[in-house]
Amino acid sequence: MRYNKIMPTPAVLVVDDEPDLCELLSITLKRMHLNPRTANTVAAAQRMLKTERYDLCLTDMQLPDGNGLELVQWIQQPSPEVPVAVITAHGNMETAVRALKLGAFDFVSKPLDLAGLRKLVATAIKMSETSDADTSVFGPRLIGASPSMHHMREMIARVARSQAPVHIFGESGTGKELVAKLIHESGPRRDGPFVPVNCGAIPTELMESELFGHKRGSFTGAVSDKKGLIQSAEGGTLFLDEIADLPLHMQVKLLRVIQEKAVRPIGEQVEVGVDVRVLSATHRNLSRLVAEGKFREDLFYRVNVIELRVPALRERPEDVPELVDAILRRLGRRMKMTPPTLSKEALAALSAYPFPGNVRELENILERAMTLSSSGEVTAGDIQLRPTTGAPPPSVAANGSVLGDHLEDVERDAIVKALEQTRYNKTAAAKALGMSFRALRYRIKKLGIE
Repeated sequence: MRYNKIMPTPAVLVVDDEPDLCELLSITLKRMHLNPRTANTVAAAQRMLKTERYDLCLTDMQLPDGNGLELVQWIQQPSPEVPVAVITAHGNMETAVRALKLGAFDFVSKPLDLAGLRKLVATAIKMSETSDADTSVFGPRLIGASPSMHHMREMIARVARSQAPVHIFGESGTGKELVAKLIHESGPRRDGPFVPVNCGAIPTELMESELFGHKRGSFTGAVSDKKGLIQSAEGGTLFLDEIADLPLHMQVKLLRVIQEKAVRPIGEQVEVGVDVRVLSATHRNLSRLVAEGKFREDLFYRVNVIELRVPALRERPEDVPELVDAILRRLGRRMKMTPPTLSKEALAALSAYPFPGNVRELENILERAMTLSSSGEVTAGDIQLRPTTGAPPPSVAANGSVLGDHLEDVERDAIVKALEQTRYNKTAAAKALGMSFRALRYRIKKLGIE
């Protein structure tokens, strides 16, 4: 005989000394089929958290015997699995950021927007579903057994339990977007959309319309309403890649989105609430850009609440063999061929190479080697590596062909890298390379890149 397992009603602890607010929150939570409990002091909340299980804690900032930040900090030790959200005064983003840095799940501002509060509570309740979830997703996708990769997995699991903005930084080609996807997929928003935006690939004059959307007739060419990328991420995650390329006037607008959790499409008279988590990434030094006046300091502190560094491939050479094996198998499936093996000499050459282009460069090297290989084994001769700084120049044959080939390889790598960084937007790639669109198109055809 089979019995249906009855799941207990999720419990929410409300910590506030205002009876009216406690009553409002309790009614709202009951209508969501949740079990609200209340405490009016930090001490009472701590006693209840020690003796009972809760799926969420909602705390006000000002309490008779302390403040919400103290409770946020305390809860990280005995009950780190319980998400805690802080109710802050309107516009007090400094307090909200401090709470997030201490480990708060999210924040909500007074006066309470009940629709926004319901979304926050629903997302927090999902935390219990993901806390015991299978994290094997990290295995085949975030490859490597080095200490830095173990640390990266731990950090991803930790930040996935929060709604705080995360800034991912690292060199080009290290896999920053993959890290962002893993944060999204291992958190409570995994059933929502993951919307990546390359800030450097959108023309400046179109950026506001692309991000915020527009109403029909708001400008010439706006023939219909258009939802922006930010609203497209509703209930999920907005990933702003290369955020350092965001123009200053757009930085101001993004700051308001993060602070007010709302957007105003072009031509719209009122703001529209949005429920998105913001992740960002760049290969540039944001702190230096702030000092140079090229990136707003207030936005820097909003997006950089949690900082996550992706290590360069040269910092984890022990992961190269495992990466090579995984990439060759993936390329084999894509090319519909049996993946080749790698000779010891070829693997030694790759292990000693510093990979200025990181994992992306390794993929390009192996794809080229598979194309050149005439047998089922990739040899050292099939591996074409760029000369590193200080390395002697390649020997030049009598007809000068080696030098010509080398220059073409350098040019090809530069163009491919620019295309990848701009998601194959040739106009943006040409701008990044400092050449005209026509010149880039000619070089692509001549070098056989397409």
